Amino acid sequence: MLELKKGLDILTEIGGVRALDQALALFEHTCDKETRAKLGQIANEEALLKIANAIVMTEPDAVFVNTGSDADVQRVREMSPEKGEERALPMKGHTIHFDLPQEQARIIDRTFYIVNEGEETSVLALKIPRAEAYEYIKTHMKGIARGKTLLVGFFSRGPIGAPAAIPALEITTSTYVMHSADILYRHVYARFDQEVERSGLFFTNVHSEGPNRPEDLPLARVFMDRSWLTTFAMFCTYAGNTLLLKKGNHRFAVDLATYFQREEKLSEHMFITGLTGPGGRVTYFAGAAPSGCGKTTTAMVGSHFIGDDLAQLWIAEDGTLRAINPECGIFGIVQDVSRESDPYLMKCLREEGTEVIWSNVLIDEHGVPHWEGNGEEPPKRGINFQGQWWEGKTDANGKPIPLSHPNARCTLHNKAIENYDETAAEDPQGVVIKVITYSGRDSDTMPPVWVARNPDHGVVIGASILSAATATEVGARGIRRQPWANEPFIPGPLADYMDAQFVFFNSPKLKHKPLMAGLNYFLTHGARGGEGTALLGEKRDVKVWLGWLELRAHGEVGAIETPIGFIPRYEDLQPLFASIGKEYPRELYNKQFALYVDNILARIALQEEAYRKEKNIPARLFAIYQEQREGLEALEAKYGSIVSVEQLIEASEKKTE
Repeated sequence: MLELKKGLDILTEIGGVRALDQALALFEHTCDKETRAKLGQIANEEALLKIANAIVMTEPDAVFVNTGSDADVQRVREMSPEKGEERALPMKGHTIHFDLPQEQARIIDRTFYIVNEGEETSVLALKIPRAEAYEYIKTHMKGIARGKTLLVGFFSRGPIGAPAAIPALEITTSTYVMHSADILYRHVYARFDQEVERSGLFFTNVHSEGPNRPEDLPLARVFMDRSWLTTFAMFCTYAGNTLLLKKGNHRFAVDLATYFQREEKLSEHMFITGLTGPGGRVTYFAGAAPSGCGKTTTAMVGSHFIGDDLAQLWIAEDGTLRAINPECGIFGIVQDVSRESDPYLMKCLREEGTEVIWSNVLIDEHGVPHWEGNGEEPPKRGINFQGQWWEGKTDANGKPIPLSHPNARCTLHNKAIENYDETAAEDPQGVVIKVITYSGRDSDTMPPVWVARNPDHGVVIGASILSAATATEVGARGIRRQPWANEPFIPGPLADYMDAQFVFFNSPKLKHKPLMAGLNYFLTHGARGGEGTALLGEKRDVKVWLGWLELRAHGEVGAIETPIGFIPRYEDLQPLFASIGKEYPRELYNKQFALYVDNILARIALQEEAYRKEKNIPARLFAIYQEQREGLEALEAKYGSIVSVEQLIEASEKKTE
């Protein structure tokens, strides 16, 4: 069982500052008058000690406190090109940042949870004993900021005052990291003390890129101290490894929900978006999907966009499920973002008026960013994550170097996006979630959309996500299980997290239970009787699948019952496709929604085998898999391994007779 503030507090032990008077004396010695005045507005003693110990440990030449004022935010913007971490581009407000060629994604092979003796973690995660982590951090972070300025920011992960929002410190030598935080998070300096009192805690993040040389990368580490809610990152610059307000603190929020806020809160890797339905009503969705599986595209389909990556959920006093986005911006993959697929985002990226930090794209001779799949004529040469680039350039192994890295990103504030619902997004009460979706990258098994029979079946959909490994993780390969699309960010055993999910969605406090559904955009022609790997659907179909779920959540469409859940009727989908200007032949519907029973049974077997290797997995998971298996086997015995929609309707009608 996880315990907070257990074991050696590594930051305090290395820094040695244990009393407020020591911290104030240190600030007097190391900080200028302006910085001391800024720190003097913070009353929380624990936060001041954290900052003081970070200064002692990293030994910077100067300290800059970012209060979130216009002047401070502008100073960070100016510091980054001065330092060389960003370069201004011709379009006003646009800059380019390049990570080292060898560090283009999360370094999952060097990311560790710091654990106490006997403390269990997810079998899918790496861990390091506290004493060993202490020695590594002391050896490599002591003095790492010499010659640099240490920047300190006070941020809120969520609208200030929201029940699920948590304040956090970002302490870094990277101007790029602080600039990114300015865009992605809400400044809470002026209300930091009150927010810590409300939430009862805060997160601490300490980072330095060090000399930022390729030869230092083997020493790069990301450590997450679950007991002390503190992250340490060193010798790296990619935001997924360094801006630990994001996925580092998300992991801590998952822990808090799993162990200390059961039946109250969840912390999920989900988009939040609202879709306008009949009569102008707005229905809000939250949806989980691994990186590279359409999460941002799905979020952008909504008419009332809230967020594309993370969600904090809780059960409100009125029994509804509420959600906030802990962020207020996007750190989004740009590969395949085009005017056709992502018009709102493209307007921000290609027209003046939006502040954008680009990373690891190609910059042409005119200073214009380019990336793979943008639907535009690509340049013949430019500068990208590998340096000078030209069409046909290969690496040392003769492999073509792409125009941009598959994990190239753009960072921008959500308010620049035309369909962003800022009023709802900044409401501390959150938005009411009526639909939850789970999706992965599945070329041959599940239909495009299906609805769980009940909350338990919905939890199992989340537990069963599979995806192809993506460029967001260094060293990841092949097809991976991605439970709830949150797997990389679940610190404790999956059994604990799964049990918390079952408890939450079955809670009697949750009087208005959300519809829970699966989505799959990646079925191919080859998997449905045709040839090739081309997709059966298109990106714009997403609006149809969400539109059907919106109607289903309000009880306005029926469905066909199957062993895996409820699937749409053709007559309900056809007008939705017409509304996006597209024909929808019944032949295509039949291909998409026929059940390929052997494939589904194989998927269930794969999941069961994996989960049975873990301790204490809730028995309910296996009971649902068995229930689905029996239903599928009965269908196969009667109709064969491929069950058509007509046969599913026949079986469903006989069941209700």
